[in-house]
Amino acid sequence: MSTPATMRALQQTSLEGPRALRLITDAPVPGPGQGEVLIRVAAAGVNFADLSQARGTFRGGPQPPYVAGFEAAGEVVAVGEAVTTPQPGARVVGVGSGAFAEYMVLPAAAAMPVPAGWSDGQALGLAVNWPTALAALKQLGRLVAGETVLIHAAAGATGQAAVTIAKHRGATVVGTASPGKHEIVRGLGADHVLDPHREDLAAAVRALTGGAGADLVLESAGGTGFAASLAAAKPVTGRVVVYGLAGGEASLTNWELVYRYQVHVIGLNIGVLAQAAPRVFGEVMGEVSELVATGVLTPAHPTTRALADGPKALAELEARATVGKVALLP
Repeated sequence: MSTPATMRALQQTSLEGPRALRLITDAPVPGPGQGEVLIRVAAAGVNFADLSQARGTFRGGPQPPYVAGFEAAGEVVAVGEAVTTPQPGARVVGVGSGAFAEYMVLPAAAAMPVPAGWSDGQALGLAVNWPTALAALKQLGRLVAGETVLIHAAAGATGQAAVTIAKHRGATVVGTASPGKHEIVRGLGADHVLDPHREDLAAAVRALTGGAGADLVLESAGGTGFAASLAAAKPVTGRVVVYGLAGGEASLTNWELVYRYQVHVIGLNIGVLAQAAPRVFGEVMGEVSELVATGVLTPAHPTTRALADGPKALAELEARATVGKVALLP
């Protein structure tokens, strides 16, 4: 089957968020360069980073007009120069640019095989959510058995993976989610679930930990709730790994670190981790593969939408109206 010259794609036309996404039918199909592969997209993952790009808050993000999306899974249909693997016909998942389309280019070295028996949509978490969750918990968060971890947005794709991995590592898990999602988080094994909007969130976490506070906090919200995450962490030895800002930016001063929140604050961007610390990233990906092989991490069941419904899917993600992974099907 030959590759067409043009394709359907979602184009971000301005930095006004999801409403500025437009379905176009004449986007040029990209060609794979050296070290790249071209895939026919079967499923594209929707992530908060897509919203950051659409709002212009993603540092170094693309400028409109651009084909949106960065995470996809599908079949390799062409390879660039110097690519020995994967070859055409292989099913892979990875991160690049322009995922909300019928075709997308991926770096060959970062194209991971879709596990046997998994659908392309089920493999989307392998590229972004699961590595982020593991790195936040282990490589950066240094979580050990017996510790307590507070996981925000525990019903989301990364949050669900974090709950599963934390319980596997022997931790006590306190998750936050809106009340309608509490049973989902409990079903993943969380020991306690709290409403992230309660005014006494930090006090509630301290009450659950005998007044000590959480050993580790996975912070993905930011905004007005950031202070509660800092206050919920155990003084001196508590760690707060910040990997998202879905609720907006938040400030932290050196005065506050000395006199109010004596905690370790660690920033995590999985893309930067891959580039700046490839050895650590390789360790993360190796452990993710092991967790999949041993059945700790099982196929996700994403909510699927048609490509044309991408703007609505991103708007729902922004409104915290989604659960787990959301995938667009071209």
